[in-house]
Amino acid sequence: MIVNSIKMIFSEVFSILVAQVLHLDFAISAGIVAILTIQPSKRETFSTAIARFYGFVIAIVISFICFKIFGITTLGFFVYLTIYVFICQKFRWYSAIAMNSVLISHFLSIGVMNFHTILNESLIFLIGVLFGILVNLHLHKNTQEMNRLKNLLTKQIQNIIKRMSQRIIDQNLQNYDGKCFIQLNKDFYLAKEIADVNYKNQLKKDDSEIKYLENLGNQIGILYEMYKRVKNIKTQPSTAKIISDFLQKVSEEYPIKNNELLLKEFNSLWKEMKNRPLPQTRQEFEDRAELFTLLELIEEFLCDLRLKAEDDK
Repeated sequence: MIVNSIKMIFSEVFSILVAQVLHLDFAISAGIVAILTIQPSKRETFSTAIARFYGFVIAIVISFICFKIFGITTLGFFVYLTIYVFICQKFRWYSAIAMNSVLISHFLSIGVMNFHTILNESLIFLIGVLFGILVNLHLHKNTQEMNRLKNLLTKQIQNIIKRMSQRIIDQNLQNYDGKCFIQLNKDFYLAKEIADVNYKNQLKKDDSEIKYLENLGNQIGILYEMYKRVKNIKTQPSTAKIISDFLQKVSEEYPIKNNELLLKEFNSLWKEMKNRPLPQTRQEFEDRAELFTLLELIEEFLCDLRLKAEDDK
């Protein structure tokens, strides 16, 4: 908030000073234009400035025609405003309506619209927009924070998979209550916010961080389903150990760039599970069913990782 306030004050003061040095009429308006140009991100600032520029050119043309027909009067301004509002709504130049109309109202105040007065308003507009853009040029990607969060999320996911591996063979594992997902989701949504800001602070479109987090969101969803299956296991079926060992390996190798070997190992594990003797008790049957569902989710998780690796190439 403090930084944004300083930027507004800086752009307003210097816009007015430059306008005064050039002896422009209505120099104060240059400061207002500058303040209205400043947006939360670099991309929004530029897109808003471009929209307002197009809107300003159209406003000059419409007002010139209206003032020629109806005179530089309140009626002429009303006709201009009616037409201009419709055009801005059509092209979604919503932010241009008020600011540009204030500039056009200056013609009404002085009662003249000629080359000199049009140049005066054009310079006020350009000075204000220029300083509004300048104060946001420093905005850039927060790469350091994003990398920190990526590493943090990776470690959290590794730990979640490792704990799943332990819980399969130890039904008394302490604190296996899913609270780790609360912190994981908190950090994940923080990363999404930063990725969105990073995207908006680049003039060149690069949505790699956003796509990365979309894939990561899918993985987190699958992990939570895996957690629920593991949580439901009440005993240690004969197949539990091999699944536990496999999950331990996944946790150690995550994030996996090339998981072809893991998928081959998974397919072998899947075949071995199918060839195991049938369960002898109802509880073993239910736990084996949970493990089979878990295997399907593990396969989905590994395939999702493979798709992500292919997208990264």
